[in-house]
Amino acid sequence: MSIPSILFRFIREPPFRLLGRLAVSSLPFSYRTKAFWDAVDRPHYLTGLFAAADQGAKHGAKEISAFEFGVAQGAGLLALQAHAERVERETGVRIRVFGFDTGEGLPSFTGDYRDHPDLWRPGQYRMDVERLQKALTSRTELVLGNIAETIPKFLERDDIPPAGFVSIDVDLYSSTSVALELLGSRQRRMLPNVAMYFDDLTFFNNHRYAGEFLAIEEFNERHDEVKIDRWYGIKTYRPFQDPAWLNQMFVAHDLRAITALYRDERGRSSE
Repeated sequence: MSIPSILFRFIREPPFRLLGRLAVSSLPFSYRTKAFWDAVDRPHYLTGLFAAADQGAKHGAKEISAFEFGVAQGAGLLALQAHAERVERETGVRIRVFGFDTGEGLPSFTGDYRDHPDLWRPGQYRMDVERLQKALTSRTELVLGNIAETIPKFLERDDIPPAGFVSIDVDLYSSTSVALELLGSRQRRMLPNVAMYFDDLTFFNNHRYAGEFLAIEEFNERHDEVKIDRWYGIKTYRPFQDPAWLNQMFVAHDLRAITALYRDERGRSSE
């Protein structure tokens, strides 16, 4: 057995991994190390951002975008903003942050089971817009309004870097379906592989015929060029392989862009 394999088995043992996380969270380790040990608030955001920055660097992008759909009171957006600053510092890839929300709480439902009326109510998670705006830096932009209207307008802008990380926490099937069009639109700007986090997949009430599960399935049925699938291998070699969020991480794959990478490489090889 190799030394790395022995070390990995060692750090996965409960007493040692807990001590390891305590040490990493307390001492001045790199932010990437803290992400590996889940030694931060919202490790799913930090893991997604590092993957996005690494993908951006790989494909020559000097700047990328990170999105949160469903901001509510803003705790997640502020965490994303803080993580983006640290990831940018360590990777050299600039990160802009965008938060989308109605500002008025959850919108009206579809009228049937798909929006999980057994979990949510219209008007939940209303935002204190003024308070949140004061806490945002120049890195972060809050986009308010019905996302069915704000996303098309947003995609018309020419100052948006390619998407690298997207968090979906709009709760409803209908809102999730609309939010995913950020990646499904012909006007999309995204890296070939985009890290994603879906917040509402782990309730007793969840099933594949409603909510985010149904929105993902229908997105893949509608779109031939972009497909969303689970982030396979995300648990590999992690000290903590049991947190629920690891099962909520996905990747959006731009199949057209990936094919173009192959053709570009083949063209360069034949020159």
